[in-house]
Amino acid sequence: MQEPTAVDFHFDIMCPYAYLTSLWMREVRDTQGIDVRWRFFSLEEINRAEGKKHPWEREWSYGWSMMRIGAYLRRQDMHLLDRWYEEAGKALHVDGRKPHRPEVAEDLLAEMGLDPGIVRAAIDDPTTGDEVRAEHDTVVRKGGFGVPTLIFDDGQALFGPVLVDPPTGDAAVRLWNLVTGWLAFPHVYELQRPKSTTDIDTIVAAFAPYLEARDWFSVQRDTP
Repeated sequence: MQEPTAVDFHFDIMCPYAYLTSLWMREVRDTQGIDVRWRFFSLEEINRAEGKKHPWEREWSYGWSMMRIGAYLRRQDMHLLDRWYEEAGKALHVDGRKPHRPEVAEDLLAEMGLDPGIVRAAIDDPTTGDEVRAEHDTVVRKGGFGVPTLIFDDGQALFGPVLVDPPTGDAAVRLWNLVTGWLAFPHVYELQRPKSTTDIDTIVAAFAPYLEARDWFSVQRDTP
């Protein structure tokens, strides 16, 4: 099996697990030269209750609108989307800010040295929503149900890794090799570590800023 040199990393800025995995993914990228293509997936849409509006039917939807800003930035440079995800993710999951509110999103763009008017420009352009929806649908067609989802150039998709303490250095590379090793076994579907009470306490502590900053009720659906 040829070692993968590129990956589509599907994320929703709202997801604390995806954010932590993205830190590991950047570490692998920077040490191994992996081409990471940041792509979207909407937890608002996949967890939408029957009868509720789709996120694209609202003027502003938390994760969806932040990803539309990301789509607008990506048209200029993938690096800008990388920075936006990094800064908005840190704001929510580390600093306990509320980047899902338009005025905070504008502040973050200004802190990045970018025009805060990008928020309005991204929302006024309906094609940014089209991009987010198309990439979300790509994951759904493969049977995907959440993030982080990795899609490789051979078409295989993996959910995860799900972690709360992203490794760095050699440990990050070892985890990458373990994850991509699954690609040699396309009919191995699931391997999961049961979570003890101590594990749950660790997760709650890691997610404390996110839990404080969120303005929504998190939905936890059973996986297929």
